[in-house]
Order: sequence, then structure tokens, then C-alpha cells
Amino acid sequence: MAKVKGEIQIDIEKCKGCELCIEACPQDALERSRKVNNKGYLYIVKVKDECTGCTNCALVCPEGGVTVYRKIEGKKEREEVAKLSNIKEDTEIKVG
Repeated sequence: MAKVKGEIQIDIEKCKGCELCIEACPQDALERSRKVNNKGYLYIVKVKDECTGCTNCALVCPEGGVTVYRKIEGKKEREEVAKLSNIKEDTEIKVG
């Protein structure tokens, strides 16, 4: 079975440091930065390269500031699997 590796991109200017993504990450790959963004928030950063691409962080981000990619071992391209944007009201996400 091919090994799946995840990659997280966080838009630090959208991030308000709510830490929901930190709590949702089963790999403990995220933590709060010691620097602030242009809005004055301590934004979230990836600290470990343990991401599996589960998408939990992107699903819980209220600002839509997290994009998750998955790369399958042996493939050259990565595949975008989760990105929320233009969120203007409460959103319900159903899987399956």
C-alpha cells in the first residue's frame, strides 16, 4: 500500500490564532507562532512534518485559512484535498 504524506499551507494573514486546528490535529503537527501577523494575531504554524493529510485542520478553521495537500509516495504531483474559502455564514460539512 502506498504511503500518503500530507502538506499544510496556512494563510497567516487570515489566521486569528483560535487554535481549533491545533486541537483537531491528531499528529500534533501545529502550534501557535511566537510572531504576530499584520492583524496582530499569533498565527498557527506547522512544527512537525508528521501530517497525514487528514484535513481536520482545514475543516475546523473558521477563517478558511488552511489548505491541505496529499502526496502519494512515488507520485510527483500533490493533490489538493481540502480548502474552504469565502465563508460568510455557518457551514455544515457532511462526509460520505
